[in-house]
Amino acid sequence: MPNKPTLTQKQKKAAALATLVLFILLSLAVFWFVGRPMVRFAKEPELFRQWIAGLGLWGKAVYVGMCMLQVVVAIIPGEPLEICGGYAFGGVWGSILCMLGLFLGSVAVFWLVRRLGQPIVEIFFPPEKLDKLHFLKSSPKRNFLFWLIFTIPGTPKDLLCYFAGLTDLRWGTWLLLCTAGRLPSVLTSTVGGSALGGKSYLFAALVFGGTLLLSLVGLLIYRGVCRHHEKARKNPEEPED
Repeated sequence: MPNKPTLTQKQKKAAALATLVLFILLSLAVFWFVGRPMVRFAKEPELFRQWIAGLGLWGKAVYVGMCMLQVVVAIIPGEPLEICGGYAFGGVWGSILCMLGLFLGSVAVFWLVRRLGQPIVEIFFPPEKLDKLHFLKSSPKRNFLFWLIFTIPGTPKDLLCYFAGLTDLRWGTWLLLCTAGRLPSVLTSTVGGSALGGKSYLFAALVFGGTLLLSLVGLLIYRGVCRHHEKARKNPEEPED
Protein backbone atom coordinates (compact mmCIF):
# COMPACT_ATOMS: atom_id res chain seq x y z
CA MET A 1 0.00 0.00 0.00
CA PRO A 2 1.38 3.42 -0.89
CA ASN A 3 2.15 5.71 2.00
CA LYS A 4 -0.35 8.49 2.61
CA PRO A 5 1.07 11.91 1.80
CA THR A 6 1.88 13.92 4.94
CA LEU A 7 1.55 17.67 5.20
CA THR A 8 4.54 19.80 6.07
CA GLN A 9 4.37 22.17 9.05
CA LYS A 10 3.95 25.09 6.66
CA GLN A 11 1.08 23.34 4.86
CA LYS A 12 -0.61 22.56 8.18
CA LYS A 13 -0.40 26.22 9.21
CA ALA A 14 -1.79 27.31 5.86
CA ALA A 15 -4.66 24.83 6.16
CA ALA A 16 -5.43 26.03 9.71
CA LEU A 17 -5.38 29.66 8.56
CA ALA A 18 -7.66 28.90 5.61
CA THR A 19 -10.08 27.09 7.93
CA LEU A 20 -10.02 30.01 10.35
CA VAL A 21 -10.72 32.57 7.61
CA LEU A 22 -13.54 30.40 6.27
CA PHE A 23 -15.03 30.11 9.74
CA ILE A 24 -14.89 33.90 10.23
CA LEU A 25 -16.61 34.54 6.90
CA LEU A 26 -19.21 31.85 7.59
CA SER A 27 -19.90 33.20 11.10
CA LEU A 28 -20.36 36.74 9.80
CA ALA A 29 -22.69 35.53 7.05
CA VAL A 30 -24.70 33.37 9.46
CA PHE A 31 -25.01 36.22 11.95
CA TRP A 32 -26.08 38.74 9.31
CA PHE A 33 -28.49 36.60 7.31
CA VAL A 34 -29.71 34.18 9.99
CA GLY A 35 -28.76 35.40 13.47
CA ARG A 36 -30.21 38.91 13.34
CA PRO A 37 -33.56 37.85 11.81
CA MET A 38 -33.66 34.91 14.21
CA VAL A 39 -33.28 37.14 17.27
CA ARG A 40 -35.88 39.63 15.99
CA PHE A 41 -38.22 36.73 15.33
CA ALA A 42 -37.60 35.23 18.78
CA LYS A 43 -38.58 38.52 20.42
CA GLU A 44 -42.16 37.91 19.24
CA PRO A 45 -43.03 34.64 21.04
CA GLU A 46 -46.53 34.24 19.59
CA LEU A 47 -45.30 34.69 16.04
CA PHE A 48 -42.48 32.26 16.80
CA ARG A 49 -44.92 29.66 18.12
CA GLN A 50 -47.11 29.96 15.04
CA TRP A 51 -44.10 29.60 12.76
CA ILE A 52 -42.82 26.53 14.64
CA ALA A 53 -46.30 24.95 14.62
CA GLY A 54 -46.46 25.47 10.87
CA LEU A 55 -43.30 23.40 10.43
CA GLY A 56 -44.94 20.32 11.95
CA LEU A 57 -42.50 17.62 13.05
CA TRP A 58 -39.60 19.64 11.65
CA GLY A 59 -40.31 22.42 14.15
CA LYS A 60 -38.48 20.67 16.98
CA ALA A 61 -35.45 19.94 14.78
CA VAL A 62 -35.32 23.55 13.58
CA TYR A 63 -35.44 24.84 17.16
CA VAL A 64 -32.62 22.50 18.23
CA GLY A 65 -30.57 23.75 15.28
CA MET A 66 -31.21 27.38 16.26
CA CYS A 67 -30.02 26.73 19.83
CA MET A 68 -26.92 24.97 18.52
CA LEU A 69 -26.20 27.87 16.17
CA GLN A 70 -26.50 30.35 19.03
CA VAL A 71 -23.65 28.63 20.89
CA VAL A 72 -21.35 28.39 17.86
CA VAL A 73 -21.93 31.98 16.70
CA ALA A 74 -21.42 33.42 20.16
CA ILE A 75 -22.60 36.94 19.28
CA ILE A 76 -26.19 35.68 18.95
CA PRO A 77 -27.94 36.10 22.35
CA GLY A 78 -29.48 32.94 23.78
CA GLU A 79 -32.06 34.22 26.26
CA PRO A 80 -34.79 35.10 23.69
CA LEU A 81 -34.49 31.63 22.14
CA GLU A 82 -34.78 29.90 25.50
CA ILE A 83 -37.89 31.88 26.42
CA CYS A 84 -39.44 31.16 23.02
CA GLY A 85 -38.70 27.46 23.45
CA GLY A 86 -40.85 27.42 26.57
CA TYR A 87 -43.51 29.53 24.87
CA ALA A 88 -43.70 27.28 21.80
CA PHE A 89 -43.17 23.82 23.33
CA GLY A 90 -43.96 24.20 27.04
CA GLY A 91 -41.58 24.03 29.98
CA VAL A 92 -40.64 20.33 29.67
CA TRP A 93 -40.17 19.97 25.92
CA GLY A 94 -38.76 23.47 25.62
CA SER A 95 -36.07 22.62 28.18
CA ILE A 96 -35.26 19.25 26.58
CA LEU A 97 -34.94 20.65 23.06
CA CYS A 98 -33.00 23.70 24.19
CA MET A 99 -30.56 21.60 26.23
CA LEU A 100 -30.05 19.26 23.27
CA GLY A 101 -29.22 22.19 20.99
CA LEU A 102 -26.86 23.72 23.57
CA PHE A 103 -25.17 20.35 24.07
CA LEU A 104 -24.56 19.93 20.32
CA GLY A 105 -23.32 23.52 20.11
CA SER A 106 -20.91 22.89 22.97
CA VAL A 107 -19.56 19.79 21.21
CA ALA A 108 -19.02 21.79 18.01
CA VAL A 109 -17.30 24.69 19.80
CA PHE A 110 -15.03 22.44 21.87
CA TRP A 111 -13.96 20.55 18.76
CA LEU A 112 -13.32 23.74 16.78
CA VAL A 113 -11.20 25.30 19.53
CA ARG A 114 -9.20 22.11 20.00
CA ARG A 115 -8.51 22.10 16.24
CA LEU A 116 -7.81 25.80 15.68
CA GLY A 117 -6.73 27.13 19.06
CA GLN A 118 -6.95 30.64 20.50
CA PRO A 119 -7.31 32.53 17.17
CA ILE A 120 -10.83 31.17 16.72
CA VAL A 121 -11.76 32.20 20.28
CA GLU A 122 -10.52 35.74 19.67
CA ILE A 123 -12.97 36.08 16.77
CA PHE A 124 -15.71 36.56 19.37
CA PHE A 125 -13.87 37.57 22.55
CA PRO A 126 -11.04 40.09 23.11
CA PRO A 127 -7.79 38.81 24.67
CA GLU A 128 -8.37 40.77 27.90
CA LYS A 129 -11.56 38.78 28.59
CA LEU A 130 -9.70 35.53 28.02
CA ASP A 131 -6.88 36.72 30.28
CA LYS A 132 -9.34 37.17 33.15
CA LEU A 133 -10.13 33.44 32.96
CA HIS A 134 -6.49 32.35 32.91
CA PHE A 135 -6.84 30.94 36.43
CA LEU A 136 -9.20 28.25 35.10
CA LYS A 137 -6.27 26.58 33.37
CA SER A 138 -4.46 25.78 36.60
CA SER A 139 -6.77 26.19 39.59
CA PRO A 140 -7.04 23.02 41.72
CA LYS A 141 -10.78 23.80 41.97
CA ARG A 142 -11.15 24.29 38.24
CA ASN A 143 -13.97 21.81 37.67
CA PHE A 144 -15.98 23.25 40.54
CA LEU A 145 -15.40 26.81 39.32
CA PHE A 146 -16.46 25.93 35.77
CA TRP A 147 -19.63 24.35 37.12
CA LEU A 148 -20.30 27.26 39.51
CA ILE A 149 -19.88 29.95 36.84
CA PHE A 150 -22.06 27.99 34.41
CA THR A 151 -24.78 27.45 37.01
CA ILE A 152 -25.18 31.11 38.01
CA PRO A 153 -27.57 32.98 35.70
CA GLY A 154 -26.07 36.00 33.98
CA THR A 155 -22.50 34.74 33.64
CA PRO A 156 -20.84 34.66 30.18
CA LYS A 157 -21.48 31.03 29.29
CA ASP A 158 -20.54 31.43 25.63
CA LEU A 159 -17.15 32.81 26.66
CA LEU A 160 -16.61 29.86 29.01
CA CYS A 161 -17.68 27.45 26.29
CA TYR A 162 -14.96 28.71 23.96
CA PHE A 163 -12.38 29.12 26.72
CA ALA A 164 -12.82 25.51 27.88
CA GLY A 165 -11.34 24.29 24.61
CA LEU A 166 -8.08 26.10 25.49
CA THR A 167 -7.69 24.07 28.67
CA ASP A 168 -6.78 20.40 29.12
CA LEU A 169 -10.29 19.45 30.25
CA ARG A 170 -11.37 16.07 28.96
CA TRP A 171 -14.33 15.84 26.61
CA GLY A 172 -16.54 13.94 29.05
CA THR A 173 -15.73 16.21 32.00
CA TRP A 174 -16.39 19.36 30.00
CA LEU A 175 -19.69 18.19 28.52
CA LEU A 176 -20.94 17.06 31.93
CA LEU A 177 -19.99 20.38 33.55
CA CYS A 178 -21.52 22.61 30.91
CA THR A 179 -24.69 20.52 30.59
CA ALA A 180 -25.34 20.33 34.33
CA GLY A 181 -24.34 23.97 34.74
CA ARG A 182 -26.66 25.29 32.04
CA LEU A 183 -29.74 23.44 33.27
CA PRO A 184 -30.93 25.91 35.98
CA SER A 185 -30.69 28.91 33.65
CA VAL A 186 -32.47 27.10 30.81
CA LEU A 187 -35.22 25.87 33.13
CA THR A 188 -35.99 29.36 34.44
CA SER A 189 -36.16 30.78 30.90
CA THR A 190 -38.29 28.00 29.42
CA VAL A 191 -40.61 27.81 32.43
CA GLY A 192 -41.05 31.57 32.25
CA GLY A 193 -41.73 31.34 28.52
CA SER A 194 -44.24 28.56 29.11
CA ALA A 195 -46.01 30.73 31.69
CA LEU A 196 -46.23 33.54 29.14
CA GLY A 197 -47.67 31.15 26.58
CA GLY A 198 -50.28 30.03 29.11
CA LYS A 199 -51.10 33.66 29.98
CA SER A 200 -49.90 33.16 33.57
CA TYR A 201 -48.40 36.62 33.57
CA LEU A 202 -47.93 36.97 37.31
CA PHE A 203 -46.02 33.69 37.55
CA ALA A 204 -43.95 34.65 34.49
CA ALA A 205 -43.12 38.01 36.08
CA LEU A 206 -42.04 36.29 39.29
CA VAL A 207 -39.82 33.83 37.37
CA PHE A 208 -38.18 36.51 35.24
CA GLY A 209 -37.86 38.90 38.19
CA GLY A 210 -36.17 36.20 40.28
CA THR A 211 -33.91 35.27 37.38
CA LEU A 212 -32.91 38.90 36.89
CA LEU A 213 -32.04 39.22 40.56
CA LEU A 214 -29.99 36.01 40.46
CA SER A 215 -28.27 37.24 37.30
CA LEU A 216 -27.19 40.47 38.98
CA VAL A 217 -25.89 38.54 41.99
CA GLY A 218 -24.23 36.05 39.64
CA LEU A 219 -22.42 38.77 37.74
CA LEU A 220 -21.10 40.18 41.02
CA ILE A 221 -19.88 36.73 42.09
CA TYR A 222 -18.28 36.12 38.69
CA ARG A 223 -16.46 39.45 38.74
CA GLY A 224 -15.41 38.86 42.34
CA VAL A 225 -13.95 35.44 41.47
CA CYS A 226 -12.06 36.90 38.48
CA ARG A 227 -10.70 39.80 40.57
CA HIS A 228 -9.63 37.46 43.36
CA HIS A 229 -7.66 35.22 41.02
CA GLU A 230 -6.20 38.17 39.12
CA LYS A 231 -4.93 39.59 42.41
CA ALA A 232 -3.50 36.20 43.38
CA ARG A 233 -1.68 35.98 40.03
CA LYS A 234 -0.12 39.43 40.51
CA ASN A 235 0.87 38.50 44.07
CA PRO A 236 2.11 34.91 43.75
CA GLU A 237 3.13 34.71 47.39
CA GLU A 238 -0.60 34.64 48.25
CA PRO A 239 -2.09 31.13 47.84
CA GLU A 240 -4.64 30.83 45.00
CA ASP A 241 -7.90 28.95 45.68
